[in-house]
Amino acid sequence: MSVLFPFRALRPAPAVAERVASVPYDVIDAAEARTLAADNPLSFLHVTRSEIDLPADVSPYDASVYARAVANLAALTAAAPLVEDDEPSLYCYRLRMGAHEQTGVAGCFSVDEYDRDLIRKHEKTRREKEDDRTRHITELRAQTGLVFLTYAASDAVAAVTARATTGAAPLYDFTAPDGVVHTVWRLVGAEREAMVAAFAAIDVLYIADGHHRAASASRAARALAAADTATDESARFVAVAFPDDQMHILAYNRVVHDLAGHTPASLLEAIGQVASVSAGTAVPDAPGQVSMWLDGRWYAIALPAPDAGASRADSLDVEVLQRRILEPILRVGDPRVDKRIDFVGGIRGTAELERLVSSGRAAVAFSLYPVGIGDLMAIADAGGIMPPKSTWFEPKLRDGLLVHRI
Repeated sequence: MSVLFPFRALRPAPAVAERVASVPYDVIDAAEARTLAADNPLSFLHVTRSEIDLPADVSPYDASVYARAVANLAALTAAAPLVEDDEPSLYCYRLRMGAHEQTGVAGCFSVDEYDRDLIRKHEKTRREKEDDRTRHITELRAQTGLVFLTYAASDAVAAVTARATTGAAPLYDFTAPDGVVHTVWRLVGAEREAMVAAFAAIDVLYIADGHHRAASASRAARALAAADTATDESARFVAVAFPDDQMHILAYNRVVHDLAGHTPASLLEAIGQVASVSAGTAVPDAPGQVSMWLDGRWYAIALPAPDAGASRADSLDVEVLQRRILEPILRVGDPRVDKRIDFVGGIRGTAELERLVSSGRAAVAFSLYPVGIGDLMAIADAGGIMPPKSTWFEPKLRDGLLVHRI
């Protein structure tokens, strides 16, 4: 059973929604955030990345950053304006990127179910990132970003979604600068109750993206309870849940900064000792294959089979590549902390891999085949952890459209 809670969203007036909505705080750095928000005082980045309104040498974890976020949220609420719905509601949130379309249900979900692993994880979180968002939530008394959930597709949920979105006027319908169309409908009354009932028949939810947001919501709930300032809302976190058959996962590619003493020729020879290497194309055709950009050419690598008895997580291409090539041959250690490796989301395309190598910012690049949503769910069901930077979900939700006050 998955408990879905309607909530009174704090959200932008429709006329300014496109200006308020911003990319998720954690897909850009501070410099990129400054550039995106420079000419837009209504950008929600002033709330989620409030360090952009302070001197560049101020630490993003300084107390002044959180104080500025509180002030900026209050100022934005008045200036945009942001309005709070008059009754608890649910929302259908549709993303359209080119020919791909997916529609999810936005509402609040149970921190207790997250803590009990009824909302399953597949990724480790970093303490400093948790600390940051936990403090952001507790000082603003608001969850400003949406967790991205998935679940085994449900006919009942699909039926309510179709009724709520067919022929109904949306709250928002705009095209973001990256070309993704964001459309949001509000559900109240009978459709709201029907959606709550439909989710009650879903056994398990999975975090697709937003592990740090969910973990921080859990920690914030405990902190507020310990301070005797908890509310019913602080025991919930805001998310959008999409059916698994609509999920769109791109590869999460790798670049390595140097060849660990190899020449291009000796690297090819070393990889050829453990895998089949041939002339190739920029994008692998199937699982078990990796494309490598080296010395101005693409090569196809047929990865060796996973070790006998390997878990599903250890059998993923990203992990086989790490264990059989990156670690022993290119001397890349733990990819979570090794500074010699970087990760490039598939949305940037393989041309970005070529650019990084040709510019000298990397020495070799690897283009992978995307992980399947079935792998993610199976690994989470088994209590496993996927290798770092395994999945890149597109299109992405926008911050600032549905804020949850706690």
